[in-house]
Amino acid sequence: MTHKSNPSHSQELTPKFHPELTPSLDELEKEERRLVFRQFTHDDAWELGSLLVSMARERQAPVAIDIHRAGQQLFHAALPGSTPDNDAWIARKRRVVERYGSASYLVGARFRAKGTTFEESSRLDPDTYAAHGGSFPITVEGAGVIGAVTVSGLPQLQDHRFVVEALERFLDR
Repeated sequence: MTHKSNPSHSQELTPKFHPELTPSLDELEKEERRLVFRQFTHDDAWELGSLLVSMARERQAPVAIDIHRAGQQLFHAALPGSTPDNDAWIARKRRVVERYGSASYLVGARFRAKGTTFEESSRLDPDTYAAHGGSFPITVEGAGVIGAVTVSGLPQLQDHRFVVEALERFLDR
């Protein structure tokens, strides 16, 4: 999100929608194969969540951030400008990751690639599930998907890219 009132914040998190800039299914699937943890502890959740908060503050991003593992919320933060609606979006996007074992954006992209939408074809309640960008699986080597890290408050591709960037930074440390 660009804040025009703040000249020091001139770059958007991601460009506006352009088909050529929308990631392919292959790119999205490669992200999931690459962004895998050796382990994921309570301390890791705190550190990853804190990194996301720091990144959001730097960008003045009005987001809510959530990290769940095995049905337990390990981290939650709501930054200025976020609303209770963001928490509802987080829950809906996280449920998609939990059900499909893939990023919420990738799940939606798979439906779009078939010429339909998640809402039209999944047969799931859209008040409970949302295949919109922003929730990414926490995958541990040898264990599979054990949770999700979710951001809500930006357009869906920006939410997705924001989480991916944080995971890349976290895993590269």
